[in-house]
Amino acid sequence: MARSGAPRHKRAWTVAAVIVGFLALYLAFFYFFGGWSLNAPVDLTLCNGDEPQSLDPSIVTGQLEGRIVLGLFEGLTTRDASGKIIPGMAESWDITPDGLTYTFHLRPGTKWSDGRPLTANDFVISWERTLNPATASEYAYQLYYLVNAEAYNNGKLKDFSQVGVKAPDDHTVVVTLAHPTAYFLELTAFQTLVPLPIDTINKYGKDWIKPGKMISNGPYVLKEWRLNDYILVEANPYYYRPVPVHRIKVLPTNHPMAVFNLFYSRKTDLVLDTRSIPSTLVADIKDKPYFHGATIGATSFVRYNVKHKPFDDVRVRKALTMALDKQDIVTKITRCGETVANTLVPPGTPGYVSPKGLGYDVEAARKLLADAGYPNGQGFPDVNLLYAARGTAPAVATELQALWRRDLGITSIHLRQQEWKVYLNTQELMDYDLDLSAWIGDYNDPQTFIDMFVTDGGNNQTGWGNPQYDQLLATSEQTADIGKRFGIMRDMEKILCEDEVPIVPLYFWVGMSLYYPDKVGGFEPNFVDDHRWGEFYIPGKP
Repeated sequence: MARSGAPRHKRAWTVAAVIVGFLALYLAFFYFFGGWSLNAPVDLTLCNGDEPQSLDPSIVTGQLEGRIVLGLFEGLTTRDASGKIIPGMAESWDITPDGLTYTFHLRPGTKWSDGRPLTANDFVISWERTLNPATASEYAYQLYYLVNAEAYNNGKLKDFSQVGVKAPDDHTVVVTLAHPTAYFLELTAFQTLVPLPIDTINKYGKDWIKPGKMISNGPYVLKEWRLNDYILVEANPYYYRPVPVHRIKVLPTNHPMAVFNLFYSRKTDLVLDTRSIPSTLVADIKDKPYFHGATIGATSFVRYNVKHKPFDDVRVRKALTMALDKQDIVTKITRCGETVANTLVPPGTPGYVSPKGLGYDVEAARKLLADAGYPNGQGFPDVNLLYAARGTAPAVATELQALWRRDLGITSIHLRQQEWKVYLNTQELMDYDLDLSAWIGDYNDPQTFIDMFVTDGGNNQTGWGNPQYDQLLATSEQTADIGKRFGIMRDMEKILCEDEVPIVPLYFWVGMSLYYPDKVGGFEPNFVDDHRWGEFYIPGKP
């Protein structure tokens, strides 16, 4: 007996057509509204290091996150390929003769990536968010140069209108500083001072940084972010100038050999993260046309948690500091011409000379350790050495452990490796005893290293503080004479690296990158290792 209705094969085709149609609409929705590229071709693929911790400019502190943020957002100023400060959202500015008032004039017609006007007040409310104690921005101190900014961030001042930033009209930002700051224009190019889409943040909360929600003002917009897979950015149609590279794919990976294989097999065009290049290959590839190395303003060091025993004893801190043959590290592990560091500030700032620091002295180290109650390492408690699972950090951590065992007899230092995002959180919580760290200068001035260790500073994360150190910083900031100012900071660095030693400087960096010059242009070495994606271009391509 025949069944009523359409034949079975026709019903099946009808169902299939409905499913296909639904899927097509679903894919189209994500393509136009969610940012899915449907494997659209990219113009440039780069390796950036690990999966980013966040893309919130008020929150991020790491270099790899900063690179992405500064592709998506732009401050009042920006940098060219050589690292020089150039106009950004502000086309010009005026500075009063006393160096205290900066008046920035925004470019006509500046817009957010959704086409809405970007106004001077966007900077005001964005800086308020960063300084607001509720945001808990570790980098809020980059705004302390403004009148009353520190007091607002500390909660001592509740009225933000008393902080030194105003928007008298839609096109003008007026900044009043507490004291002259020669590098303030460099700060306005930094990630912490970019404008933020506050309405979007209020609407979506922490999800505002996701594709389809994020509104930005820089050369690129966020199209996709697939965790531990890739990030895709595309040229912002409302940016004030066209960018040479339309679509960039960013690959996150913390395995240097995998990164090199991606580059060598031409699956990525640019490796711009120094720690993503395998140090074991440097000797073999440093003369290749695709290898590029240059001195940058960066230092690797170890943090002591001075709140944890036995590192609350300065004798122990000095002993471990003086028992390190750092030449072993740069010779055996990093291998790219890095130099041993006994102080924190890297060479490169004209006129500034660091103090001597504590060098390698095994006998003095052993005596200090014995005086502290641990002769030949006996009775030294179990402690952990925290480090991130990226670049040469695992090898350096292993070498530190071996050197302390060899020269001090300490066998109770245990290695604790974590993925980048977890590591940053652990470091922020100070849930460690020893912490293998690094710092890359935010601008070319010793203060970008020195001011990190003020008492309770957002990026201090050692538990250490010294009233004399804090007062010297305050004095240096009020000192106009650059020679006297550098002398004061030299005294601060002596306290930090010779007298109190809450840190162990290890070595000064050499920045490395991989790319073929005929494939990537607009990438130039500079002291702050800052490479703006809007400056990149593909040689020979219009």
